[in-house]
Amino acid sequence: MTTVVLLRHGRTRANATGVLAGRSAGVGLDDRGLEQAATAAQRLAGSPLAAVVSSPLQRCRQTAAAVLAEHPRLDLDTDRGLVECGYGEWTGRPLKELAKDPLWTTVQDQPSAARFPGGESLLEMAARAQQTIHDLDRTIGAEHGPDAVWVAVSHGDVIKAILAGALGMHLDSFQRILVDPASISVIRLGQHRPHVACMNTTAGDLTAMLTPTKRGRRRRPAARRWAEDWGAPTDTVRLGACWSIVMTPRIGSSPAPWANRAIAPSSCRPAKATGSPASVARSNRSPCWPST
Repeated sequence: MTTVVLLRHGRTRANATGVLAGRSAGVGLDDRGLEQAATAAQRLAGSPLAAVVSSPLQRCRQTAAAVLAEHPRLDLDTDRGLVECGYGEWTGRPLKELAKDPLWTTVQDQPSAARFPGGESLLEMAARAQQTIHDLDRTIGAEHGPDAVWVAVSHGDVIKAILAGALGMHLDSFQRILVDPASISVIRLGQHRPHVACMNTTAGDLTAMLTPTKRGRRRRPAARRWAEDWGAPTDTVRLGACWSIVMTPRIGSSPAPWANRAIAPSSCRPAKATGSPASVARSNRSPCWPST
């Protein structure tokens, strides 16, 4: 399964002063944000990244540049599907002022019903962001294979909406998720469902988590290994969750202790029972063996 690393941009002056930056131009990382981006890049330095895709806004591109400095073979791609929510008339205003607006309560308690004046609804933002991740993942997976690991650099509310979708949460619950500046969250996108491997992490090397596991050859069942190691010919029958190994002695050899016996885990052997034939039959049914 492919793996997407969700990286929020580092801190900006707007974050530090409590201003809703939105899609404002010229909002870059402050000194603390640059340090955070460098730390995030170091955490990903040993990971086999296939691509780095960023929101086109300056603060995300700066954060992505720090990651690319550790992976110079990669180029930066941008996608407007990862851009910040369109906050419309709320853009550039202090959060303490916006908290007095009646819409603020809706944003916090029922975000699926919130539409920003002159801007985007949170429902539209979530649908757009989740679809972008799936489209990008399909493209990157087709080019780099099912074990591809790639980075999406985006914004707090956008990443929260993506995580909520991966967790199967209703959008009205997405405010329960925290996504700090320069934090990393990881989602493995499988064939049947996504798996959230971690959320909102800001420390620790991620190489082991993001390095694909080599697929080894399937081991023989324990009973078969035992039989073959002792040189006994075997016929194997699969019964439910158990393996029954039926062994026969070689022609001309003395009977072996295991000759003509069925070997199965003790938990799967029928227990001795007494009573009527019907009750004995019922009691001899092992939970691991199929009933007939």
